[in-house]
Amino acid sequence: MLLLTGQGYGELEEAAPLPSFEELEALGAVIGTIRVDPRDIYDLSDPKENSWPYRLANGLHARTRPQTVAKQLLFKSGDRVSARTIAESERLLRGNRYLHDVEIRPVAYRDGIVDIDVITRDSWTLDPGISIARSGGANSSRVYANEKNLAGWGVSVGVNYSKNVEHAGTQLSYSDKHVLFPWTSLDASVSRLDDGSQWSLAFGRPFYATDTPWAAGFSASHSDALNSIFDRGERVAAYRALQSAFRATGGISSPAPSGAVRRYTAGYDYQSSTYAIEPGQTPPDPLPQDLVLSGPFVGYEVLNESYEKVVNREQIGRTEYFALGTRAGVQLGRSFTTLGGTVDGWIVSLSASHGRYLFGSHSLFASASLSGRLEEGPRQNQLFSASARYFVPQRRDAAFMIAANVDVYRHPDRTAPLQLGGDTGLRGYPLSFQSGERRALLTVEERVYTDWYPYRVVRVGGAVFADAGRAWNGAGEQSAGQRVLTDVGVGLRFTNPRTATGTILHADVAFPVNARNEVRSVQFLLTSSTSF
Repeated sequence: MLLLTGQGYGELEEAAPLPSFEELEALGAVIGTIRVDPRDIYDLSDPKENSWPYRLANGLHARTRPQTVAKQLLFKSGDRVSARTIAESERLLRGNRYLHDVEIRPVAYRDGIVDIDVITRDSWTLDPGISIARSGGANSSRVYANEKNLAGWGVSVGVNYSKNVEHAGTQLSYSDKHVLFPWTSLDASVSRLDDGSQWSLAFGRPFYATDTPWAAGFSASHSDALNSIFDRGERVAAYRALQSAFRATGGISSPAPSGAVRRYTAGYDYQSSTYAIEPGQTPPDPLPQDLVLSGPFVGYEVLNESYEKVVNREQIGRTEYFALGTRAGVQLGRSFTTLGGTVDGWIVSLSASHGRYLFGSHSLFASASLSGRLEEGPRQNQLFSASARYFVPQRRDAAFMIAANVDVYRHPDRTAPLQLGGDTGLRGYPLSFQSGERRALLTVEERVYTDWYPYRVVRVGGAVFADAGRAWNGAGEQSAGQRVLTDVGVGLRFTNPRTATGTILHADVAFPVNARNEVRSVQFLLTSSTSF
């Protein structure tokens, strides 16, 4: 039995101690009544939140509907208790930014039947505003109005006008992760730019949970825009790029030994890229060659993952999940000229990621990927990427982090595909200060997560950091402008965990250690990100 209360029962009283879900699973308990209780943004039973601004916010906000929460649960009345399934339901619910907090707990157990309460706390979901950001010595601005939980149904809609060093334009967007049926998603966006246009559409049912038996869907996109090439923060070339893509895919999954899951996919992929000289702009030399890839693909993926539930890693004062264990996959496709492609060749992509604990509480998260084409001649557009993050929790309110990223292109389809500068992690330098076919970046950061929570609106953190990186074109093509660059800096972090945007405002001051005669001695950055 499922009860959708919509807070009709008020705040729940503390229940007497009951067996945990793990213990209930061992007892063979069966799920009885499930009561879904979505709650307002602020808890008026808390004296710190029982005042008129918080009551006003609750009154103006459309609370999440119980049905919106209920259709995302992976369990139902009559199922045997599975602690893993209940934990995964909580993780998936927390993945909705319109929910600030989620608790799933047993409230009564008798005769082998357990009743469960699903209690959620909303986030503020209406996000109108004006933002100005600065990174890499360049300004960007945005005027926007986004609603992440329209009328409590979990639907996201938005309109955004943005302007940066490359483009200015307006975007309309729509997203519903449960359109028509639970876990059937529809995502659409359309943009009108000052130098072109873009649109995208995706519909389907993904592998939304570990045990999802099947998935299917399609996606399509088109972009007509100006692509720019930068060197030392200055635009040196630009060209027009028309890119279209269509993809249809389906897949099934099956259990594997040791709790792992295998996923098998197949489908059809079409990608078209054409390039042209833009009047009034300096073209790159050479101009990228037109390319169309069209043909079928097959894929295989194996997952053996668990999730670490933590606070204060990439967010401030908000529950996060980090994937432990291993995920690996391979996809093999074939492009045929008889299906409209401009080349006959194999298209290969490999990926792997792994997370684990080291030395007790330390955690390491690493990933790598390799993709490229094998035509009649040499390998083309071959990209290797690898990254690693290492966290050393020091106290509840501090952590040391080391991050490393490496990217290598071989025979890229376009000139200088990799950029490095203030907008891509090298915070003491202008945007796209270096470019090339190789890129490496190392960041070390001491993070502090304070308990300062003024007016229950903003959480505050801070960081001391150092970056070292380089982008270059490979052996034999080095120049003074492609040497290793370093910087040091300090910054503050601000976030409102009660909003659905999930953004963290970064206010950084960075000092370049070398190349001082080429750049300003200090860089001020004001940016927003989804992570610390």
